[in-house]
Amino acid sequence: MAETGMGLAPAGWQITATTISCGSVDDYVTVMVHGDWTYSCTWCSRYKLAAVGRKSSRDIKLKIARCQGPDCIIVLAYRDKLIAEETAVNK
Repeated sequence: MAETGMGLAPAGWQITATTISCGSVDDYVTVMVHGDWTYSCTWCSRYKLAAVGRKSSRDIKLKIARCQGPDCIIVLAYRDKLIAEETAVNK
C-alpha cells in the first residue's frame, strides 16, 4: 500500500465528513477527512482563511479571532479517531 506523509496507509474510503458543535466559534462546523488523512474544517475555510481582505460582520470577526485555524484540536481529534478506527479494522 502507498503511504502518506504521516507514515500511514491510505484509508479504505475516499472522504468522510461530520458536523460537530464547535465551542470556539459557537456554531456547527463540518469536518472533512480525506482517505490520505488530509483534513479541513469548512467553517475555517469559509470564514477564517477566506476572510483576508474581505469585510465581515462584527460577530464573524469575533468568531474568526477565536477560531483555532486548520490545526484545531476538534479537527485533529476527529481525524485521530478515524485513524484509530481504521487501523483497528485493518489489523
